[in-house]
Amino acid sequence: MKTELIIRSNSSGIDFALLKDGKLTALNNESNGNKFSVGDVFLAKIGKVLSGLNASFVNVGYPKDGFLHYHDLGAQLNSLNNFIKGISTGKIKDYTLKNFKLENDIDKNGSIVDVLKTGQNSLVQIVKEPISTKGPRMSSEISIAGRYLVLVPFSNRVSVSQKINDSNEKERLKRLVKSIKPKGFGVIIRTVAEGKKVAELDKDLQNSLERWVLMCKKIKDLKTQKTPIKVLSELNRASSILRDLFNDSFTSIVTNDEILFLEIKEYLQEIAPDKESIVKLYKSKVPMFEKFGIERQLKTSFGRTVSMSKGAYLVIEHTEALHVIDVNSGNRSNKASSQADTALEVNLIAATEIARQLQLRDMGGIIVVDFIDMHTAEHRQKLYDHMKAEMAYDRTKHKILPPSKFGLVQITRQRVRPELVIKTQEPNPSGAGEVEAPIVLIDKIEAELDKLIILKEHKKIVLNTHPFIAAYLKKGIPSIQQRWFAKYKKWIKILPRDAYQYLRFDFTDKNGKLLK
Repeated sequence: MKTELIIRSNSSGIDFALLKDGKLTALNNESNGNKFSVGDVFLAKIGKVLSGLNASFVNVGYPKDGFLHYHDLGAQLNSLNNFIKGISTGKIKDYTLKNFKLENDIDKNGSIVDVLKTGQNSLVQIVKEPISTKGPRMSSEISIAGRYLVLVPFSNRVSVSQKINDSNEKERLKRLVKSIKPKGFGVIIRTVAEGKKVAELDKDLQNSLERWVLMCKKIKDLKTQKTPIKVLSELNRASSILRDLFNDSFTSIVTNDEILFLEIKEYLQEIAPDKESIVKLYKSKVPMFEKFGIERQLKTSFGRTVSMSKGAYLVIEHTEALHVIDVNSGNRSNKASSQADTALEVNLIAATEIARQLQLRDMGGIIVVDFIDMHTAEHRQKLYDHMKAEMAYDRTKHKILPPSKFGLVQITRQRVRPELVIKTQEPNPSGAGEVEAPIVLIDKIEAELDKLIILKEHKKIVLNTHPFIAAYLKKGIPSIQQRWFAKYKKWIKILPRDAYQYLRFDFTDKNGKLLK
């Protein structure tokens, strides 16, 4: 698999597009005005403590207060609060925890009013960015993520990612990490640590420990400043993406920002020196997202209807409570031997696209998928296994249930950031309202053309379409019409029709007879 990261910088922020074999699989944006990212740590003031919710609100400087539930406090909340108080008063000067005495764990079924008071300062970390009308979700169980390891203060536990299946490798990693783990800190071993040597793990651990010490020094110097104050920032989005996703499949990292170019090269020198040469500075006059085909994919991937191969398509609906995805086979021709085989084929294609859509749009919460009905247990199991395999690449926590008696597949996916919504419709040039972008219509035309070419029944094919669409198909060298000729070895005549509405198109033969 070939993986490319395209980073576009402009006045409003930075866009990150991840391509796998040329297909857009993830899109992130880092706004210049964004003050809240998952992983940021704040020294903040506790607001209202609500015994009924067993939670408190926390002022972190966002218009809506953050939400901190009792179960997100962490067992060692008292140790954390005592440590922060000791730093602030100057009594604690060694930030490594090797001489710090841990307090007893708080009661896991206790009440928040017994451990937190309104107005007190506490250290909190963002685990969910602000979404819709809600403020950020907070946790007092601080963790500092590195490339291979996650450092957890006030813990002695060493755990391994569940995605590492080899039991021998799990034991090896646990043994290595226990030999280098500093006292007073727990460690979570990440999936990418598989196969790594102790020197690499230790270097990563020391980097995270250094970030913890720098954060403590910053807290010590905040005596005269009012809370809330950000005391530890998550890495910038480019570095965090590389930290979490970078592997040997990366073949190219391209950015149009010279400062980012240098930062990424410097970061790669630390984590993968042999890959430093794949970082490129983009200087062409052609817009970046046009050059790499990203703009086209944005138009075709974010609408209510998403086209797939062989004429099949998805309809994606969003409600307040959940997301609903309907799978349709479309008006398609195929070589499947039976209706059951056709349903399975379309459902497998749809499962792959749905896994991509969930990551691309960052859809969270409850997702219900209405696949085409399948009447054999073997086919339903095959679909379920395929869906799980496709979702295995999704780093966000999720759970997939087997198809129900009604043929519905239910998915839950953790909501960490606001869902990505991109407007794909454009003003209707023929009148009021909006219509699909031309590029979406072109994909539909090509899908219909594919079916006609497969049939091999028509010597002459004429495309009748709106003049605007006809002009779009003919413009440029090579034009879309010329590319069709190279692809199909057949010249498709394009006939502008003034009477046609913008979205209408028909294929006819040379005598004007409608082709179906």
